[in-house]
This record gives sequence, C-alpha cells and structure tokens, in this order.
Amino acid sequence: MSQPDYVHALDIPVPTDDQLPERTRKYFEICREKLGMVPNVLATYSFDTAKLDAFTAMYNDLMMGESGLSKLEREMIAVAVSSVNKCFYCLTAHGAAVRQLSGDPALGELMVMNYRAADLPPKQRAMLDFATKLTEMPQKMEDSDRQTLRDAGFSDRDIWDISATAAFYNMTNRMASAIDMMPNPAYHSQAR
Repeated sequence: MSQPDYVHALDIPVPTDDQLPERTRKYFEICREKLGMVPNVLATYSFDTAKLDAFTAMYNDLMMGESGLSKLEREMIAVAVSSVNKCFYCLTAHGAAVRQLSGDPALGELMVMNYRAADLPPKQRAMLDFATKLTEMPQKMEDSDRQTLRDAGFSDRDIWDISATAAFYNMTNRMASAIDMMPNPAYHSQAR
C-alpha cells in the first residue's frame, strides 16, 4: 500500500505556477533544476507567500548558511528529531538527504530508525543526544548538556546552530503531522 495521493489533507489548494508571484515561480524553478521537483513542504506553504518566505528564509539559513556544522550533520539532526516525533514527511525527505550526503544508504536507514544503532563518531553522537533531549524533554535542558557538547569539540555558536536546527524541525514535524503532509514520492527511491 502506498502513501496517500495528496500533498496535504487540508482543503487548501496548492496553487498552480501561474497563480504564484513571479519570485515564487523563480524559486520553484530553481528547485526543479536542482532537485528535480518542488518539495511538497514548499508547495504546501505556497498558498501564503509570507509564510513561505519565512519558512524558506529560516530553512536556507539553518541548512545551507554559514555554520561549524556540516550539511550532513544538520540533516542528521533533522532525522534524529523527526524520528522522535515520527514525522513521515521529514523522515522520508531528510533520510534521503542523509543517504545522499553520506553516500551510505544504511546510515540513512539507521538514522530514521534509531541513530544510536549507527556507528557514529562520539562528536556526532553527542550532537544527536543533545538534539533528542531537546525534543523529548526541553524543560530538562541544563548547562551540563551544553558542556557535553563543548567537551565534544563544539563551539557555543555550534551549540546555537544545533539548538536552532532541532527547534526548527520540531516545528516543521508538528506542522507536517497536523496536516498529514506527504513527502514527494521521489524521496523514497533517492540515494539507495
């Protein structure tokens, strides 16, 4: 049985390209050129360009901006957080990104199921332990959690980036789950 054949379960239509502002059409064209598709998360937000712009600005900064974290590490955070939250959309999309960036399909699958089962360097394990605790028990975060990251070799700026990335994916997981957002089918077969 395959996933449902819709972008999301709300009665809010996804605009067609001709209904989008010029700058959004251009952005979506870049997505098609680079990714071969417009990710459904962007299509979902496109009915409200203010929210789409806010979402893409935060995503682009967190995932592609200047950081002491690698792109792979940021994708690993997305998957670890999404695994805790059981977010089908993000596990599918970001699991594909981990497979692609790492060149290791097994790592992508391990990350989706339980990052603790993966053979990770201690630094990445500490990063994911922190992101997971922030997801599961944000009220229990304390200085010793930040110190563990410092001891693993992360700067305070890196800790900011780990925290911001985990927080962003907690928000997107909740939104995707709330509206039953479906991943693009192409993600399922990428980098396998």
